[in-house]
Amino acid sequence: MAVEPRVAVVGPLPPPSGGMANQCRQLVRLMESEGVPMELVRTNAPYRPTWVGGIPVLRAFARLLPYIWTLWVAAGRNQIFHIFANSGWAWHLFAAPAVVIGRLRGVKIIVNYRGGNAEPFLQSTTPYVVRMLGAVDRLVTPSGFLKDVFARFGLQAQIVSNIVDLTRFRARERDSTDAPHLIVTRNLEPIYDIPTAIRAYARVRSHYPAARLTVAGTGPDLAKCELLAQGLGVADGVRFAGRIDNDQIPELYASADVALNPSTVDNMPISILEAYGSGVPVVTTDVGGIPYIAIHDRTALLVRPGDDVAMAASVCRLLGDSALVNRLVEAGQTEARAYAWPHVKEQWLAVYRSVLDTPVR
Repeated sequence: MAVEPRVAVVGPLPPPSGGMANQCRQLVRLMESEGVPMELVRTNAPYRPTWVGGIPVLRAFARLLPYIWTLWVAAGRNQIFHIFANSGWAWHLFAAPAVVIGRLRGVKIIVNYRGGNAEPFLQSTTPYVVRMLGAVDRLVTPSGFLKDVFARFGLQAQIVSNIVDLTRFRARERDSTDAPHLIVTRNLEPIYDIPTAIRAYARVRSHYPAARLTVAGTGPDLAKCELLAQGLGVADGVRFAGRIDNDQIPELYASADVALNPSTVDNMPISILEAYGSGVPVVTTDVGGIPYIAIHDRTALLVRPGDDVAMAASVCRLLGDSALVNRLVEAGQTEARAYAWPHVKEQWLAVYRSVLDTPVR
């Protein structure tokens, strides 16, 4: 039996329960279940002491200094740094230090870059970021969208899919209903444009008065969204569920008739893939990397960002056409299987093994 490489995964854990944090947690858990030695270096470790988290400048140093020390120690007992990376300050504060320390300690570096803002970030930041990405042992992205973005900066990236643990999700029979349940599983932040989903829901309710909308997420736009629902006269049908633990998300999908994704910036939203795996038809915007995983009228219905009229029309189309729903659900489940753990596991193991076989750069 081959000896598996020793890997330190550098990334966040929930809470908050965002896409990157959930992917990091799943990767470590599932790899360990396969007998692969994994060590987690958490980029969002709790503040010690907790009161430090309330002081902006102090909390940065309180987290950064222990983080750098943990990286240094982890580099001494692992062969590979698998770094979950994103744009903006997250790159400078967490990914860049891990790359530098890994290099100093002779560790192989895999940067697993995520997030739909990569292109504007690389355009606006200093050239050192592109140089640093070009010097790592492997640049990996979960989507063809980001691979194409990096190619425009002269960077070669390899695709390894996001993980969808399909064992957690079960499709159910969805009969026609006069009280459809619409869900959004994105945070209440400007880039996810929850107001468009609320406006679309208000339009749907004019055709289905008993329709409900659940928004599962947290964020700074909560008060704005609550006021919008009240102003549209639909607050009684909108539930702002807050952050739902990832372990409870399958239950939410099981209750849904349609999943909405109104985001204005996106890479490869796991929420769409989870909806596929749950047999829930999807109406989504067509931004960023979404068209790489959602084909209009084949696996989902796509609309332009901010177009609540088109989103509502697409929802009503689904609710009135069971044959269309069945066709989309079947194609979506086929698409989701490409991201199932057995497939993704082999992709990552191949990356780890190939990186160890390459000469030191």
